[in-house]
Amino acid sequence: MVTDEPLDFEEEEDPLLPAPYPAKRKKVISLDDLLLDYFETGKDKLKVKAAKSEHGPRGYGSDDEDNRVRENEITFCKLFEDCEEEAKVLDARDDVPPWGQRFFGCQKAPSNLSDMGVENCQLLQSFCVSEHLGFDLEIQQGEGFLEGMLMDGWLLKLVHIGGSVEDSIASWTLNKLLYSSNKKLQVSATDFWDCILSLDEDDKLLVNLEYFPSYSVLKCAILSYGYLSETPGTKASTSESAAADSSDVGPPHNIIAWLRLVSACCKIRKVRSIFSPSEAEEFLVIVISLFLDRGLEGLLLILGDCLNSLVLYFNANEWESSCVMVAESIAQRVTMDLNCLRLVDCITGTNKRIKFLRSQLALQLLKINFGLKVGNVEKMLKLVTSISVKERGCDFFRLYVYLVLMDTLLFSSDAFRDKTMIVDTWRNYLRNCSTQIPCRSWTFYAPKVRNKASYLLQGAIFKKSGDDGNVSAR
Repeated sequence: MVTDEPLDFEEEEDPLLPAPYPAKRKKVISLDDLLLDYFETGKDKLKVKAAKSEHGPRGYGSDDEDNRVRENEITFCKLFEDCEEEAKVLDARDDVPPWGQRFFGCQKAPSNLSDMGVENCQLLQSFCVSEHLGFDLEIQQGEGFLEGMLMDGWLLKLVHIGGSVEDSIASWTLNKLLYSSNKKLQVSATDFWDCILSLDEDDKLLVNLEYFPSYSVLKCAILSYGYLSETPGTKASTSESAAADSSDVGPPHNIIAWLRLVSACCKIRKVRSIFSPSEAEEFLVIVISLFLDRGLEGLLLILGDCLNSLVLYFNANEWESSCVMVAESIAQRVTMDLNCLRLVDCITGTNKRIKFLRSQLALQLLKINFGLKVGNVEKMLKLVTSISVKERGCDFFRLYVYLVLMDTLLFSSDAFRDKTMIVDTWRNYLRNCSTQIPCRSWTFYAPKVRNKASYLLQGAIFKKSGDDGNVSAR
């Protein structure tokens, strides 16, 4: 064995290494091959067609081609415009305005304010004759002095110490609450009345009070704010037209104080009934209407608290008839569009009275829209379910409103949840609306109806019976 020769195992290939790829042979492509491939794939068709158009027997030129393109574009645009017009005819509610109504006009100064005689109150007199103040207080400076005490909280402390409120002080602070343009003074007066109208653990007022806010005083205040109290059936103007009016038109600065005061007056019903049932009904209509004013969108919590206080103000034997009266009054003022749906959505709560109010409002809205003298729920359901979504002239926007109101009527309270025939009829109609409206419908509100019906159908399936109040049909 020669020492320079490799060993046997060194000549063997490593089994772990991949086998080398065979070397590719370079293929020489000639010009004839390229031409053959070009003609076989048809890449010359465009050139051949262009050559025929230039050298054909008729001698068409590029101007003719451009004219044909323009004609095709004009034909397509006309076809598109026809389809768009047809879609508008199918649904004339493409431009449905947003919700919003104006309930405040031009504000005016109150005309029945008289001298409250606050300079002669015993509290101020005691300060004038006191020798321990360290300064001289004149009677002419009395109102300004009281304003400072009110804003600093000292007036409320003195009232708590004395245990009573003079009529002149109560009347003076009430007018500051309702009409003062000073924001700090207005808030301080509101806090003052919130405290003196509070009840202790024994349901008694914290201080002795003889002067209470009356319906006439509060009604006069809201009218001076410019509240539009036209006769029922008069529709308030929309938010778009309100924006074009002068700057003195719109929600007043004292409306928050007014709402808080009405709410505080309602909470002491056990001690004193400040409002009669008819007066409370009128204030409830006003508060519910204010949910439609876009200028008050930031006051939903305050409006909701005042609404709940007014609803709970009625006795058990007063509520049912008063609720019907309130729902009828609101239904006569609100249009059957997104405004009525806004009100239904804003009346929120879990107690029986709130649910009954929502159900009654939906009932009265449907009753007025269908022109019924009696709010027969079965007849309303028949009229709504008779609307066919397959008809060419179906008003899907109005159907959308009907779906929300009818579902609110049936399921806000438990009056109809145990009536199997009514519930099954409603579920079947919702199922038809969610399945029979094609996805490619031209109408604007058709997809909204389909989606809303699907949503309401799921809620109608899983709603359970409870113990809410009964819906009375009128």
